[in-house]
Amino acid sequence: MDARTLQPTHQTHQPPARGWRPERCDRVALVLQGGGALGAYQAGVYQALHEAGIEPDWVTGVSIGAINSSIIAGNRPEKRLEALRIFWERITNRKIWHYTPDGDIFRQWRNLYSSWMTSAMGQPGFFTPHQMNPWFSPVGAKTATSYYDTAALKATLLELVDFELINEKRIRFAVGAVNVLSGNFIYFDNAHDEIEPEHIMASGALPPALPMVRIGTDHFWDGGIVSNTPLQHLLDQEDALNSLVFQVDLFSARGVLPRSIQDVMARHKDIMYSSRTRHNTDVYRRTHNLKVLLYKALAKIRTSSSPTKTAA
Repeated sequence: MDARTLQPTHQTHQPPARGWRPERCDRVALVLQGGGALGAYQAGVYQALHEAGIEPDWVTGVSIGAINSSIIAGNRPEKRLEALRIFWERITNRKIWHYTPDGDIFRQWRNLYSSWMTSAMGQPGFFTPHQMNPWFSPVGAKTATSYYDTAALKATLLELVDFELINEKRIRFAVGAVNVLSGNFIYFDNAHDEIEPEHIMASGALPPALPMVRIGTDHFWDGGIVSNTPLQHLLDQEDALNSLVFQVDLFSARGVLPRSIQDVMARHKDIMYSSRTRHNTDVYRRTHNLKVLLYKALAKIRTSSSPTKTAA
């Protein structure tokens, strides 16, 4: 059974929060993709929009983008920046070195040590290691399918996100996840789903590090496995609304030639996660151009087939 069928539905919609927008713009959307620690840049993008008086009335995300989206949608505009700051300071407040000498090699060493610390100890307010390594856990045990536990993330979400506010639908909110059994991509959307912390956790449950999340009778993993950018959900809305979309891409399609194995791994990830974004935008552009050509053709047919008036 599809998990969304288990969620209560609400038919009432609150008017969206509206800030500045261009003329004839019906909707401002903020689309946030997955990217782990790079998601901090998304908080900066929202800060720039907020300071410019632009508030989104549609927020959608995947993985870390889902967490940032929930904090934005789950707080009133005057409290959003503070909530984002608390979240990012909390999960990054572990001091690695008291002093880092200048130079690329020292920054690389610090970053490697930081990665090792995260692998060994988890991330504050986000995830902690299982006491039993999955390779040594009995098949079917809770610790057998992931390296970390995300109970800390649920506590953080309950503290920083007002889920009642999200479900009031003052702004449209959606996050993407993948059904573990069917492999199907699904969006949890407050237009028809009652959003809870588990929906956000499911969107960010990247295997094998983080555990799958059960919602209803189904289990879900990180939506970035299938599509790292949730732009498609917005484009699929046949509502004829003019939209201004701010899409925050965390992985660059263009880059430099790798010179080390670390560079190779980073460049591989950039290409892998950015290609889907370009594919979606290219497909939508072609579809939009075809719609324009069809509209022009139908307009000519209507003009040529209209009856002509004859003089009496």
